[in-house]
Amino acid sequence: MTRRPVPRPKRAAAFVLTALLAAGAAGCGIGTTGPVQAGAPASGIPRPGDGADTVRLYFAGPYGSRSVTRRTDAPLAPRQALDLLLDGPTAAERERGLTSHVAPEIAGRLTATTSEGAVDLVVPVQVSTGGLDVAAVNQLVCTAAHAEVPGGLPADQVDVRIHENGTRSTPSWTLRCGAGGNATPVTG
Repeated sequence: MTRRPVPRPKRAAAFVLTALLAAGAAGCGIGTTGPVQAGAPASGIPRPGDGADTVRLYFAGPYGSRSVTRRTDAPLAPRQALDLLLDGPTAAERERGLTSHVAPEIAGRLTATTSEGAVDLVVPVQVSTGGLDVAAVNQLVCTAAHAEVPGGLPADQVDVRIHENGTRSTPSWTLRCGAGGNATPVTG
């Protein structure tokens, strides 16, 4: 058996391989400069319903409370936002499965007044005896909290006080709108 000599790589191939390895070790060609000023910081898309030209309304959906954003000419006070809510969902909103649990007969007898960081809602029914279900309370509280309330607090910090039986002289209970569009009692 005879042995054949192993061919040696040609000088050109060795040079190309060395050049490729050197280029790979050098990186991608980005220099080591520090941060460079390039203008204003990046900004994202505004959160729906937070602009001065929009209002956020809450309706009942197949999986709980859902907010919708509608364009307005100016910021709306809670009573104005509630009037839009009481008109019910638009055709497009109904196609998305949204409904209102607030009875239409409440519309003319509901009052809303504001004070610093709070909204007082006087409802013409006894809530605890079924005059309003949980979904309706969520709709009223969250829509009022997301409207223009004196004090400029975020919606989740606005106290919404519910007065039952159509009179403000009844004891109230205080709720806030949570992140998921659910009204939660304020304790303490």
